[in-house]
Amino acid sequence: MSFAVIQMVSQSDVLANLAQARRLLEQAAAEGAQLAVLPENFAAMGRRDVAAIGRAEALGEGPILPWLKLAARDLNLWIVAGTLPLPPQDHPDAKSNACSLLIDAQGQIVARYDKLHLFDVDVADARGRYRESDDYAYGNHVVVADTPVGRLGLTVCYDLRFPELYSELRAAGAELITAPSAFTAVTGAAHWDVLIRARAIETQCYLLAAAQGGVHPGPRETYGHGAIVDPWGRVLAQQDQGEAVLLAERDSSEQASIRARMPVAGHRRFFSQGAQRPASER
Repeated sequence: MSFAVIQMVSQSDVLANLAQARRLLEQAAAEGAQLAVLPENFAAMGRRDVAAIGRAEALGEGPILPWLKLAARDLNLWIVAGTLPLPPQDHPDAKSNACSLLIDAQGQIVARYDKLHLFDVDVADARGRYRESDDYAYGNHVVVADTPVGRLGLTVCYDLRFPELYSELRAAGAELITAPSAFTAVTGAAHWDVLIRARAIETQCYLLAAAQGGVHPGPRETYGHGAIVDPWGRVLAQQDQGEAVLLAERDSSEQASIRARMPVAGHRRFFSQGAQRPASER
């Protein structure tokens, strides 16, 4: 049960990005991967016409969805399509979601996850201010799907800071969790490694953290360090910067042993009320 995590340095040119992604997917398939994860914004970085891109894809007039389906069929490969802008399926003129698609080896979309947590923060870098909600609508569903490498939960980037989502994915049967990302260089250096290892450890899942790693239009610099983390929190593969294809295999027996020896899912406790506030705050 082999899978791959792909790191890219995507730019604003969609067709050039797709050509780069195809080359990396071909490498993953040639090395035996059954499933490959592309990073967040794999098809475009730094574009301000997100609404137009999403609308074109929804109407069947864009290049990204046909390319994804063809690549999956040609390579006999399941693909987690990082993120691309897509409006709700029944409202092509609505605001787009930051959408992560799971595509099977026949080129069929088998699951869609719309990013729940949008990156509306201030960062001490050259850009300074990030407001994803200006361009994207919030998702509202937790998504888990069966794949050849195991039951897969879908998340994206900023979701990594919200452990309750990962607890829900584990409760829904996830054995692996994807986290296609484009962490800033500043926040990545501070928190990336801690977050991806923590989410793997607490869920006892493989964490497939595809990343952007380099300089993009905007200006924007991403942290990279795409990685695969096992259910014990060990980093099985990682790439600092630049493009890469990282591969690992799922050891289902070892994963079952970890979960049996430390059955944290059965030890979860729930609270009927919030923590007691200090008297000065009542």
